[in-house]
Amino acid sequence: MNTDNPFIFLSVFIGVHRCLSVANVLSLPSEEAASAVEAPKSRQPIRTVARGRAAALCGLLVLLTCSGCGRYAEFTLPRVSGGDRTMTFAFEQRPEPILSPEPGWESHDVLNPSVIPDPWTPAPASQAPTPGFPPRPLLNIYSGYDGHTWHTGLASSGDGLHWRKRGKILSPDPQTWEGSYIAANGSALFHAKQIWYWYVAGPEESPRLGLARSAEDGIWRKEPQPVLEPGPYASWDERGVADPYVIRIDPYFYLYYLGQDRARRQRLGVARSTDGIHWQKLRFNPILELGDIGQIDEAGLGEPAVWNSQGFYWMLYTGLDPATNRRLGLARSTDGVHWEKLPAVFAGTEAWDSKVVCDPTVLVDGATIRVWFGGGDVASRDANLHGQIGFGILRPVK
Repeated sequence: MNTDNPFIFLSVFIGVHRCLSVANVLSLPSEEAASAVEAPKSRQPIRTVARGRAAALCGLLVLLTCSGCGRYAEFTLPRVSGGDRTMTFAFEQRPEPILSPEPGWESHDVLNPSVIPDPWTPAPASQAPTPGFPPRPLLNIYSGYDGHTWHTGLASSGDGLHWRKRGKILSPDPQTWEGSYIAANGSALFHAKQIWYWYVAGPEESPRLGLARSAEDGIWRKEPQPVLEPGPYASWDERGVADPYVIRIDPYFYLYYLGQDRARRQRLGVARSTDGIHWQKLRFNPILELGDIGQIDEAGLGEPAVWNSQGFYWMLYTGLDPATNRRLGLARSTDGVHWEKLPAVFAGTEAWDSKVVCDPTVLVDGATIRVWFGGGDVASRDANLHGQIGFGILRPVK
């Protein structure tokens, strides 16, 4: 049992104490029991049955409570070394957005790109590469907002700059736990001959994470229930989990995500899984806290993107300030759990992303770190920011 988690331990302690108190009273000799519960002796046969029921209830409470103990664990990612601690990154942004809203399901915003190599399309032998961009077919699983609902769409590209939209692939199902607000803002990964996509769904005020998968047939199959739920009472992620970013390091999937508490503080945590469905949250979450007054993440953190290069794990994350402007921060780690924030801040350089830069996704091609991100010219926590998707490159600097 996870006795280091105070919420679980306290629940077990109180429940077991009450059960044992009832069982002890019911196991007294008849005269003492009658005195303790002020019951007549004529009810002694009932006392024996009640004692058995109390013991059974006590055992069931322990079993049910401990069934949640496995949802927490102590772990790190495999440690990395050899990094130069004087190194950081500079961000070179392409001036124009690469994906913009269009009428219909994505009429208000397009945001939250998740870019992966296309596992089923070979690179054309005759394609002339764009300088600095490998001729590598890519898929972009991104989010679109129609003014009421967030959906998920698919686009494809031969170079990461020029994209062909292929339509909507996911919408929330109001007949299920997903509700009607969102089935989007997710993270894609190719594994075991399928594209896995962890996404946000559920009530806007209490989101959860779902999982959909697609093989080469292009049919998306959703898990029937959420794969990550909010935490227990008074925990750091009690009021919602969102913004997944998943990486694979055998034998585990590692999920970085946003958690929100009852004070609406948004911070970052991590979980791990062997099957992508059943997750263990890190016992000591959150792993990244709010910034000090005046910092870019003073009012919240979200939308992490994590990768391994140059002897470190790196994280781009979105910082929210009190005016709801959003910019990207940078952090690094040697074990994926203990993070050091760095001074680098990446803000929008163009009119279209002057108020918001968010939702990064990263591909590592040798020394080149390619980044796709969301941007907008209206300060906003989530929607109606004239959202578009942009592109940039992270270059190592000292």
